[in-house]
Amino acid sequence: MAPVIDNKLLKEVLQRFGLYGELDYATIREIVRVVNELEARTGVKYIRMEMGVPGLQPPDLMIDAEIQALKSGVASRYPMIDGIKELKYEGSRFAKLFMNLDISPDYIVPAVGSMQATFAAFLVSQRLDKKKNKVLFIDPGFPVQKQQCDVIGIEYESFDVYDYRGEKLRDKLEEYLKTGEFATIIYSSPNNPTWIVFTERELQIIGELANKYDVIVLEDLAYFAMDFRKDYSIPGQPPYQPTVAHYTDNYVIFFSSSKLFSFAGERVGLIMISPKLFGRSFKYLKNNFKTDKFGYSLVYGALYALSAGVNHSAQVALARMLKAVNDGEYPLTHDVKEYGRRAKILKQIFLEHGFKIVYDKDIDQPIADGFYFTLTYPGMDTNTLIERLLLYGISAISLKITGSEREGIRACVSFVLPEMFDLLRERLKNFQHDNK
Repeated sequence: MAPVIDNKLLKEVLQRFGLYGELDYATIREIVRVVNELEARTGVKYIRMEMGVPGLQPPDLMIDAEIQALKSGVASRYPMIDGIKELKYEGSRFAKLFMNLDISPDYIVPAVGSMQATFAAFLVSQRLDKKKNKVLFIDPGFPVQKQQCDVIGIEYESFDVYDYRGEKLRDKLEEYLKTGEFATIIYSSPNNPTWIVFTERELQIIGELANKYDVIVLEDLAYFAMDFRKDYSIPGQPPYQPTVAHYTDNYVIFFSSSKLFSFAGERVGLIMISPKLFGRSFKYLKNNFKTDKFGYSLVYGALYALSAGVNHSAQVALARMLKAVNDGEYPLTHDVKEYGRRAKILKQIFLEHGFKIVYDKDIDQPIADGFYFTLTYPGMDTNTLIERLLLYGISAISLKITGSEREGIRACVSFVLPEMFDLLRERLKNFQHDNK
């Protein structure tokens, strides 16, 4: 059974982009570039699982709110650096209603997506103490955050958390933190790329160690409430989105509109800063900022220097969306549950054709069905698997670039529409036949 792409052409494209034999360390954008080139030269439509991009339309109320804001003239005015009043207010309500956190609007600040939020947080948090100059990544994780550290010149270390779940996490974290070299810990939950979700006990361990070693936890909630095994969508009622903020005051939370609200293109998210951390003084901050206060340095130092504010009309749109979910007018996870439905079917299709799930458990539970899942194929290393899948019109990224210690790939479900499932089955049937 023939592949859909000629092997000679694939090799030529990979060599031209300097990726032949190196696909296990290719970045997301490099894989995107390869697939775009192959589609353009062959006309073959790929089943694209490499990019973590929303595959749903944003809610109409967000679009309408932004259009109305633009018509009202906000495009001619700079927004306040710390955010428009409506967004800060609704962000504070959201934190209370969906996380059970009391965070004043003063400590809710918009950012140009979680990407800018983490960049700004790195800039400030690594300048608090001359002895603490490293970031600890609980991996696997989003590879671009390490790129941000490289750009700034921040040292970091990481470990693959899969073998250190539950109570084992304490000893592993303490192994690093007791050196006194780490200013911050960063992770996502649900996790990109594995879809691991930390338990309350694990979050408690992280919080307790953050208190013990005076380390700031950067909690990336880019996939807020998207662990569909529990319903976090009812405002003001438990269960609430799990967060380390219930166990420490040393936290900065990143909330993204990109996946939950499919609003990725407008680049707007929120930074939720611990009230106690916001006003805390760190004497070394004055070496780079006008003040020794953490919050002021983050907002009027780092964020001001990076963008001088967030897209005004996008802030209006996000404020409108948050008001709708806060008021119960719009169900929080109504749209994105589609990703869970797709993931369940797609996993089964891959399993039926000889693949295995790499990160298959949340301690003693099967991993949730969500935006991502991880795959390996018996007898194939990561480079070979990505290359062979490209021959059969399927694209994904390597787990190695995410900090994983395991062979395999990350697959994103967002662009694989239900009408493509039969095509995937056909291509994987051919793949399995030719790669026994």
